[in-house]
Formats: sequence, structure tokens, C-alpha cells
Amino acid sequence: MAKKLAKSAAAKEEEKEGLFASCSFTDLGLHTTLCAHLQDKMGFQAPTRIQAQAIPVALSGQHMLVKAATGTGKTLAYLAPIVHLLQMREPRVERTHGTFALVLVPTRELCLQVHGIAQQLVHRFHWIVPGYIMGGENRSKEKARLRKGISILIATPGRLLDHLQHTSSFVYSNLRWIVFDEADSILELGFGKALEDILDHLGSRNDGSDQNRNKMEPMKRQNLLLSATLNEKVNRLAKISLKNPVMIGLEEQNKPSDRSSAHGKNHTSLLSDEEEDLLEKHNAIVEQAVDDFKLPAQLIQGYVKVSCGSRLAILLTILKSLFERQPSQKVVVFLSTCDSVDFHHTVLSQLEWSPGLQLDTDKKQKFISCKVFRLHGNMDQDDRKKSFLGFSSEKSAILVSTDVAARGLDFPKVKCIIQYDSPGEASEYVHRVGRTARIGEKGEALLFLQPIETDYLRDLELHGASLTEYPLQKVLDSFPVNGQRLHKRKQISLDMHPWIMSLQRTLESFVISEDTRKKLARDAFCSWVRAYTAHRGELKNIFMVKKLHLGHVARSFGLKEQPSLVGRSHQVQLKKRKKEQKRERPAKRRKIPAKR
Repeated sequence: MAKKLAKSAAAKEEEKEGLFASCSFTDLGLHTTLCAHLQDKMGFQAPTRIQAQAIPVALSGQHMLVKAATGTGKTLAYLAPIVHLLQMREPRVERTHGTFALVLVPTRELCLQVHGIAQQLVHRFHWIVPGYIMGGENRSKEKARLRKGISILIATPGRLLDHLQHTSSFVYSNLRWIVFDEADSILELGFGKALEDILDHLGSRNDGSDQNRNKMEPMKRQNLLLSATLNEKVNRLAKISLKNPVMIGLEEQNKPSDRSSAHGKNHTSLLSDEEEDLLEKHNAIVEQAVDDFKLPAQLIQGYVKVSCGSRLAILLTILKSLFERQPSQKVVVFLSTCDSVDFHHTVLSQLEWSPGLQLDTDKKQKFISCKVFRLHGNMDQDDRKKSFLGFSSEKSAILVSTDVAARGLDFPKVKCIIQYDSPGEASEYVHRVGRTARIGEKGEALLFLQPIETDYLRDLELHGASLTEYPLQKVLDSFPVNGQRLHKRKQISLDMHPWIMSLQRTLESFVISEDTRKKLARDAFCSWVRAYTAHRGELKNIFMVKKLHLGHVARSFGLKEQPSLVGRSHQVQLKKRKKEQKRERPAKRRKIPAKR
């Protein structure tokens, strides 16, 4: 036992050594007051390797492209240098000077998160004012804040472009930094055109035109692009926004192919983009990096192979097992649609269960005892903010979410990520699992797959993600049925396991007991099937709707009806509406001549 503990302690030290640099924040050139604040108030004792490489470059004023795994401290890598340089500025920064640094992020939740970190960083430099603008917020209030002046502005692309075009009191003549945080996610959400328009509006588009050069003459701009993955879209954004960038996190790709890379250096600086050979070399480096997804070494990745009809029962079983094993922890469950999030949130937060005999209804208790939050794009902004802040502050909770939570959010102490619905692209897998195992902490990631979908594991392996099968049978056997634990018996299918059958009956009774729950289940079923058909490219050969048993799909939403019945009831409603409309039309026609 002592040897095992010693080995685990040694493994932890190795992981930390791999993540953290041997230098201090002071060694990187940051102000002593800022360094003291980072250590004493924010708990950062040493910089990560990415921070150690990126901060000196950011301080130097060079453009920078950073590719790094999620949870390696990218946010601090650009915010700390910006705060350092702003507090040194003479004359001192004032609100009337307008915006000096602009940080673009993909989602509202990440906007709040980055703003929170910025507020902490400027605590001892009160004259530097961070602020945010984002969709869903009151535009007039944002306009008033911009009029007063925001030194470091965090924004989502759509709302920023809106204010650039329509808010005349928005002062950005002193703009020195443009940061693209989680650039791959911004582009995946369809903001590519908005980013180009923003760059054009700010005069920071790197297209060699004299017009943009003249706009940039009054103050030297520094653009920083940070991303967990690289692809063609990110490559294009880098070309139009960065000038001779220093590239960080691409050392492994550079070593075998780039003979001109600096000997012993941690990064490579590109020469003029006008030279064709160097531009081609830059593109080749990025293309090599496209398929290489960096995942934390301390992340334990697994998958559970389960038939469609038992998915929900097994999800509940695994969650119950996790919280019985460790009551104080946080878990994020990723789903494909907003309707599915609403339905599963209702099940997880309201389902009651009798731990003893099933007939003992007086002693029912919640199946999942911890708090359950939901997060998706169709929620009101106030509800989204409450969920985000609530889950962040809880010690024991579950978050049920669409991919809106996969974009750079740093929820403290998340121990497990469950991908109940498979991600579309393999890059999305990286973003999802990146919510755990952050800054050297351990974490688990579990992917649900049906037997017909296991080829998806090969696709992940091509990107460096290797998953092991979850010991589901052992977990199921550990739960009692009707107050009694099962004795060892012959191997039976998971669908026929007494625990799963008992739990499935409870789920179906729960769903059918209220019309609102039944409607939630039907809506979730329909949206899930639509999302399943939306897989693109080669993934369509893995996630094939034709191979689905839609009756089993309905069962996974606690519905006893066959999908045809669910669809038929919807068709009946449509026919009723059409009949009513037909009845109304003749009545209107009869009245028209009388009026004339």
C-alpha cells in the first residue's frame, strides 16, 4: 500500500513537472506587484510551460499564435502581460482613453469567465477597468459603459461588431491588443465573416493594403491568436490577422521539418509573409498540426458500449455510482440538443426512487441527491448566468449542457465529463473533455457509444485519443434490486439486467405521470433524431439513422409509445389545425359580401 501511494505521489510530481515551468512569474519580466498578487491572492505559484513561453513574447510586442491543450493557462498567458504593460503606461490609463485591449471569445459564459479573471488581475491597479459586452445583455446599458470607457474589453464577435458599427461613443483609437481566445471555437460557431468585418473596421487586417497600414500607423497593434486545435479556418484567420507571428506549441511539428528553426529555442518566429517559400512552410506546419490534438496526460479516457434502449438507465446508474464513490465532486454531461438538455435536467433533478422494496412508496428519495444545473443557447441570459455561476460555486453538482459549455470554460474541480451524445467532429471531443484535468488536476472522461457506433473510436485514435472500456457490468452488479444485492450468476445482457429493468420501469412511470414531462420527452426524442441525421462527412457512415431502432430510441427517453405513435399524435394535431383553418376560411368569405 505504501509503495502504491509513493508511486502515485511520484506520478503526480512528474505530471506537475511536465505542466509547470521551472521559472517564476518574476523571471518572465512581470511587475513585482502583479507577481505577488498572482501568488498571494490568485494562488498561482508558478507559470505553466505555455505561460512561460507566451508571456515574454506578449511583452515583446510581437504577434503570436499559440496552440495548447485546454487547461494549460492560456487566459493568463495574454491577460497578465496586458495588465503589466497597461499599469506601466505613462500617462496613466484613464477611462476617457477608451479601450486598449480587446479580447474576443466564442460564448457568453466564457466572456463572463475571462472578465472575472481580468477583474482579479487588476485588483491592485484600480485605474485599469475591465468590462464585457455580449449578446443577450441590454444594449443601452452596454452603450453607457462604453461611453464611460473600458480599458480591457471582453466581447463576443456579433455584439462587438454591432457596437463598432452603431455606437459612436465607443472609443478605440488607443487600441493596442486584439486577442482571439478559443479561435477554433469562434470559427466553428460561424463567426468567421464577423471576425473579418471586425478586423476591417479596426484596420488590423493583414492583407498588405496601404489603407490598413495607414490606419495602424498611429499605434503599433499586437494581435494574439490562441487555440486548442488548428484547422484550415484557424490557419486562414492567422494569415489575415497576424504579421510575422511567433508560433508557440508547434515545436513537435517544427523539429522534423523546419531546418531553420532556432537551435534550442522554445518557439519559432516567421519571416515576412511576402516571401512565398516561408509562407508555404508556415502553411505546412499548421497543416501538420491540424490532426494532432493535445490532451492532458493525467486525463483518464473511457467509453461505455450500450444499446440505445438502455442509455438513460445506464447514465443514471453511472452518475449514482460516481457520487456514491465520491459525494463531493462535479460532473458535466454533454448532450446534442437544447430539448434533450431540458428533458434530462428534469429527470436528473426530479426523479425519485425507493432504495428498498419498490412497493415502499413512502420512503422514496431523490435518485440523484446533488444539485443539477442546465445550460444551452435557448435559455434566457439571466438563467444562463445563474446556471454558470451556480455550477461554478457548488462543491457537488451536475451540469447538463449542449456544446455551449465546451468552449473554454474553466469550471473549478470538475472530476468527470460524460459525453452522453457523441460529438460531431473529433476536435469537439477535445473541447468537451478539456473541462476536466485542468492545470495538473486529475480527471475522467466517458463517451457513450452504441454497438453500431464503435468505429468512432478509430477516428479518435487517429487524433491521438485512446479510450478504454468502462467496467459497466461490475458497476451494475454493485447495486441492490428490491433491497437485495445480486449474487454472482451467469452473464446476462445489460438490457435484461434486473437493476436496469427495474430502473427503466421507474423512468417510464416518471415520464408518463405528468403531461409536461411526456411533452419534454417527445420534444427531446424528435430533436435527438434530427441531430443524429445531421452528422457530416465520413461520420455519416458511423452514425447512420437507418441502423437505429427508433422504438429503442423512444425508450431511452422514457417513452412507451413507438415512434410512429409519437409521430402520429403530432400528425393528428396538424390535421386538427388544418380542419379548423378550413372551417374559419368559409366563414370569413361569407362575411365579406355582407360588409360590402
